[in-house]
Amino acid sequence: MEFMHIFDAASLLDTLISLTVAFILGGLIGYERHLNRSSAGLRTNVLVAVGAAIFVDIANRYHGLHGGNYGTVHVIAYVVSGVGFLGAGVIMREGGNVRGLNTAATLWSSAAVGAAAGADLVFEAMLGATFILLANTLLRYQAKSMQLRLEESTPSEAVYVELTTSAKQYNKVLKFLQGALNGYECTPKRLQVSPIDDGNVRIFAQFASKPADEDALDKIVELMNTHEWVVEARWQTGQAA
Repeated sequence: MEFMHIFDAASLLDTLISLTVAFILGGLIGYERHLNRSSAGLRTNVLVAVGAAIFVDIANRYHGLHGGNYGTVHVIAYVVSGVGFLGAGVIMREGGNVRGLNTAATLWSSAAVGAAAGADLVFEAMLGATFILLANTLLRYQAKSMQLRLEESTPSEAVYVELTTSAKQYNKVLKFLQGALNGYECTPKRLQVSPIDDGNVRIFAQFASKPADEDALDKIVELMNTHEWVVEARWQTGQAA
C-alpha cells in the first residue's frame, strides 16, 4: 500500500494540468496534420503527447520522492524505447496508405500508464488511462467527422473516355463503345453526347474513378480507333462533373 503513503493532492493536480495541456496542444497539432491529410493525424498526435507527458511526469515525481535515485528512471527510459520498437511492429504500409499508427501510439501510451502504476503512482496512472481513453473514444468521432468534411470539400477525380465521330453514325459507335467497356468490365457513371462542328459529335464516358488499369484503358481506346466511323478516341483524367 505504498501508493497511499506517497499520495500528494498537489502533485496529482500538477499531473492533471500537465496531461490536459498535452491533450489540448497535441490535439491542435493533430488537427493541423489531419487537415493536411498526414498519416499521423488527430488521435495519433494526442496519444503521443499524452504518453510523453506521463513518462516525464513519472520521472519528475519519482525523482522528487526518492532524491538522487535514478535507477527507476533509467528503467522507464528503457521502457520508452522498447515499446517504441513494439509499436513499430504494428505499423503497416498498404500502397500509399499507412495503417496502425493509432494502435502503435496507444501501445506506447499504455506503457506509460503501466510505468506509472509500477512506480506506485496509481492515481497518476488512472489519470493517464482516462486521457488515453478520451483520445480513443471522443476523438475517434471527431477525426471521422473531419475526414468526411475534407472529402466533401475536395473535388473528386474522374476518368473520361472521349470519342469524336460522325453525327449520323454515333449510334453505331456508341454501341461499339458500350461493347468494349463491357468487355473490360468497365461500367461508366454516365454517357454524354455533345454536338461539335463539321457535323461530328463527341461522346464522353465518365467513370467516378479509374475503372481499370491504364493498359485496359489504352486497349479500349486502341480498339475504338479501329472503328471506321471514329475520328479520334482517347482517355484522360479530370475533375468529376
